[in-house]
Amino acid sequence: MAITVRPVAAGSSLAGNRLPRSAPWLILVSCVAVSLALFGLLSAANGNEFSLTGALVVGLLLHMLVTTTLSAAIEGRRQALDRFVTNLVTGAFLFAMLPLVSLGITVVSNGMARLDVEFFNSSMRNVTGEGGGALHAMVGTLWITLAATIISVPLGLMTSIYLVEYGRGKLAKTITFLVDVMTGIPSIVAGLFAYALFALFLGPGVRMGIIGAVALSVLMIPVVVRSSEEMLKLVPNELREASYALGVSKWLTIVKVVLPTSIAGITTGIMLSISRVIGETAPLLITAGFTASMNNNLFNDRMQSLPVFVYTQFANQGNPAFAFLERAWAAALVLILIVMAMNLIARLVAVKFSPKKAR
Repeated sequence: MAITVRPVAAGSSLAGNRLPRSAPWLILVSCVAVSLALFGLLSAANGNEFSLTGALVVGLLLHMLVTTTLSAAIEGRRQALDRFVTNLVTGAFLFAMLPLVSLGITVVSNGMARLDVEFFNSSMRNVTGEGGGALHAMVGTLWITLAATIISVPLGLMTSIYLVEYGRGKLAKTITFLVDVMTGIPSIVAGLFAYALFALFLGPGVRMGIIGAVALSVLMIPVVVRSSEEMLKLVPNELREASYALGVSKWLTIVKVVLPTSIAGITTGIMLSISRVIGETAPLLITAGFTASMNNNLFNDRMQSLPVFVYTQFANQGNPAFAFLERAWAAALVLILIVMAMNLIARLVAVKFSPKKAR
């Protein structure tokens, strides 16, 4: 039987002519160079400040246009579309990373000036100008966040276990709905709730670290519930059925099989919830207040925290003003470093306690 081979149209070719591997990079360099030169000429002609960000954005857009046009003329429509989408996704990633990188560079460059020994071993007691430190704010942040974690993690984890393993009917749906509602409440509302709750028993004007911990736990619990619930749902039912077949009770199966299998994802969710609340300012400003002295007691008097310290140093600038701004930037940098350290610890815990792969 004869086989007829039909010619393939040039526009639908899958293996036609290709641009050299170096062509996209050469086009990118050329387009960025042209954009930089154009922006430089415009800024010089108009007397305006040179915009590096605008020049880079225009250069990337020009690169996308030129690359797609050349690819369509040489490689065909399919390859041109593929290059267009690749450039679009890459550009979106770079555009999303730009604020993060800019923020990191700004905080590090401004915060390193006061990241000295005095900043870590002294408070702001009796300091009105230069000098002083944020030790009291660091200790307050750690105590308040630790208390909020102790409150939130058991409640959130047990709620997620109930929803996945036991919850059925209207009660489970009601709990899920309330958790979704709590996920979207503003942080200031959580602070007002905690303040009003303690004010009923201790009177108006009360400020304590434990009240701030309760406010943060209101924000943490829904995040812990939702993240832990999704991780528990990923555990295969075959593991549970195998445990039941061996005569293991349900609660012991959850403790010995389900939780160890999902511990990596649960730990990541817990760290995400901590990262979500450790930088909150509004609820702590209402509930824990601010002070210039060290306070290690969550149940007595006001307690300073790093976010509130940054806010007070920036909002209440004294003389000289640069000293207050340097302390604010340094505290912001320390807060970022604490979050990074906690995420690193979470990764180590997840690797340590996650189920070992079969060899």
